[in-house]
Amino acid sequence: MDAIQLVEDEVRAEMRRRISAGGLRGGEGELRALVDAAVLDYDLRSIDGSLPFLADRDAAVREVVAAVSGYGPLQPYFDDPDVEEIWINEPGKVFVARGGVPELTTTILDTDAVADLVERMLAGTGRRVDLSSPFVDAALPDGSRLHVVIPDVTRTHWAVNVRRFVARARRLDDLVATGSLTAQAARFLGAAVAAGLNVLVSGATHSGKTTLLNCLLAAVPAHQRIITCEEVFELQVGARDCVALQCRQPNLEGRGEIPLRRLVKEALRMRPDRLVVGEVRQAESLDLLIALNSGMPGAATIHANSAVDAVAKMCTLPLLAGENVTSGFVLPAVASSIDLVVHAALTTDGTRRVEEVLAVTGRVEGGTVETSSLFLRDGAGDLVRGSGWPPHRDRFARHGIDVADLLGAAP
Repeated sequence: MDAIQLVEDEVRAEMRRRISAGGLRGGEGELRALVDAAVLDYDLRSIDGSLPFLADRDAAVREVVAAVSGYGPLQPYFDDPDVEEIWINEPGKVFVARGGVPELTTTILDTDAVADLVERMLAGTGRRVDLSSPFVDAALPDGSRLHVVIPDVTRTHWAVNVRRFVARARRLDDLVATGSLTAQAARFLGAAVAAGLNVLVSGATHSGKTTLLNCLLAAVPAHQRIITCEEVFELQVGARDCVALQCRQPNLEGRGEIPLRRLVKEALRMRPDRLVVGEVRQAESLDLLIALNSGMPGAATIHANSAVDAVAKMCTLPLLAGENVTSGFVLPAVASSIDLVVHAALTTDGTRRVEEVLAVTGRVEGGTVETSSLFLRDGAGDLVRGSGWPPHRDRFARHGIDVADLLGAAP
């Protein structure tokens, strides 16, 4: 057994002793002091050669702290601000993504270590993974999103994915600074959110939809109350009056599940000024449409390959709610409820940017919801003004916003 493992075992034993005696509060400073003392004591005892030597005392402290309080071999990736995602395909294949680019790390685990890491991550979340529930989604204390799948759903090994929230953008101006958005488009989107237009953020996986939605919500007037509904907490809304809701898995008896549809319905009883659904995937899209159609301003994200595809998908998902829901109801509901679609994309070089801002005109022609482009990427890759105009110009006017001044003359 190496020196680090011996110190770690001693620290764990001392932690158990203090917990039993009721003398361990669990603070970061207290734990660091305990490890410092254990490493110093071990270093002194190893002088006579009876114990393996510690090559670097400071490095030993960091490694032991990570092992007993963090995520062990994965902790350096959690500490790295450039790591956006961590995933384990099998114990010997640990990947990370930086700047949207995946890379295979040199970290080698074993099967027990992977299970131990998952157990540590799930501790305190109230969620579990076992043969009866082989999938789990959970939010980690730092805001990262954990997803785990175990055999026999996977072939042999546990599949672990941690999507970290490392975005530095909090407001639309931050997206302008990173080149994801132009200043004109940012001013327009901020004004549209302030005026109460309903916004759908679309994009593929990893395209930055959640970050973009967070930035849009920063433009909501400070006095308004925001209720968010998510499968797992991901949004980080900085509003002073905000309540975040997340779904709940069924218990061991298969009871107690709270799906996203239920959250949307409950949110409407909580006096929201804005209703936000983290991501619409299924029948909850119908409940969102009904809420928006009743005059409740809101926003959501959706997986789609383009802004037009996002509108088409919103016309299809509500049909999953039941046989009595028909296109004859859904199409006009989408046309009158969704005002803007903001489409985000991840480029081949790892850059996340807004590809298009689409206006929904409110009309249905030939079984298709009519749209027009407000901003789009040109051949040079620049986000330029399109030919469209947003709906509900009266709402802008009520808030003292001159849309023509924001958008200028269309080309």
